[in-house]
Amino acid sequence: MPELVAEPDLVVETSDGGFCGAVICVGRAVDGGEKRDTVTLEDRSGKQRVFPLLPAAFLLDGRPVTLVRPVSEPTRPTARAKTASGSLAVPSAPARVARASRIWVEGVHDAALVERIWGDDLRVEGVVVEPLDGIDHLVDAVRSFEPGPDRRVGVLVDHLVQGSKESRIVTDLHRAGFGDWVLVTGHPYVDIWQAVKPTALGISHWPDVPRGTDWKTGVCDALGVGDPRDMWRRVLAGVDSFADVEVALLRAVEELIDFVTT
Repeated sequence: MPELVAEPDLVVETSDGGFCGAVICVGRAVDGGEKRDTVTLEDRSGKQRVFPLLPAAFLLDGRPVTLVRPVSEPTRPTARAKTASGSLAVPSAPARVARASRIWVEGVHDAALVERIWGDDLRVEGVVVEPLDGIDHLVDAVRSFEPGPDRRVGVLVDHLVQGSKESRIVTDLHRAGFGDWVLVTGHPYVDIWQAVKPTALGISHWPDVPRGTDWKTGVCDALGVGDPRDMWRRVLAGVDSFADVEVALLRAVEELIDFVTT
């Protein structure tokens, strides 16, 4: 069985898949009158747990390993770097093998914005984000996916407000009876662009677009941007961290990540 030194920031998961985190420190604990070596792991949300250093008790890239105490005791960094989402960063962490569970978003812009903020977290967790090209056929897509206890799907929906087309589609999904393996969250904005704070783009507010006008076209006209592709590049470039987007989007995506990694 391969042995691996429990160096700080090494990311492993327990052999049962119940916890994934970075090594913070090693220590000793008394168990049944005997002293045992232990390791403290910290997950992306800052939760810490202590585990005994038992043979084959951990997985690295899906392969069993035995963690061993370093020759010199690692000390916890005084300040851990953070990802764009505000989670604790793990610079040396390899991308985890993709889970069967998925997060679905409506389009490529949604996927790019989620990657911009949560990309590091999702790679550590092994979560793939897939664009749907709209949710008109969401019920059929979920049925084809065949969700289950180890195959969950979380869906991020734009404009999820009472009476909207999107809310009716979600109601139809609930009626289809997929149990506890599907979760839909959303935000109230017409488009994912609008979930970016105007201040991140150097504007005072998002323009009001007349009903019946394509929202992106209306925004570009109001701001004097000729091509929506140019505006999208400006929107994405304006986002550096979670502080640049509205709380409704943050809450919705965090809930989906927790759901598909449970």
